[in-house]
Amino acid sequence: MNDAFTVEVPVRFRDLDPLDHVNHAVYASYIETVRIDYIKDVLGQRQQDLSFVIANLEISYERPITLGDEPVVALSVTDLGETSCTMAYEIRVDGEIAATAETVMVHTDAETGAPTPIPADARERIREYEGLEAPA
Repeated sequence: MNDAFTVEVPVRFRDLDPLDHVNHAVYASYIETVRIDYIKDVLGQRQQDLSFVIANLEISYERPITLGDEPVVALSVTDLGETSCTMAYEIRVDGEIAATAETVMVHTDAETGAPTPIPADARERIREYEGLEAPA
């Protein structure tokens, strides 16, 4: 993930569990932060303007994050389908991987919730940014 989209996220006191580690559920908030910034900066839209929902989320924890750490979250789109895309994440501290994650995002109709094609302009911006080939 060397050329991935990255965002620094602060560790807040409220993120900590009784062992002074960032609580496991907070990692999902960290990847949400980078995803929102990706949609804004790469797609040029607000998350509220795209109807993406998470169909799947997987997180693998490699090492604890603690208060005083300065996590950097990296995101790259690894697969771009007609109605969905797969996003891979790395949460790093001092260049060392603290966690990896993957989400499958499905674009849906805002009213019915049914899967709908990812808008052409968003699809093209993802392809261009990620260097993905257009389907033949």
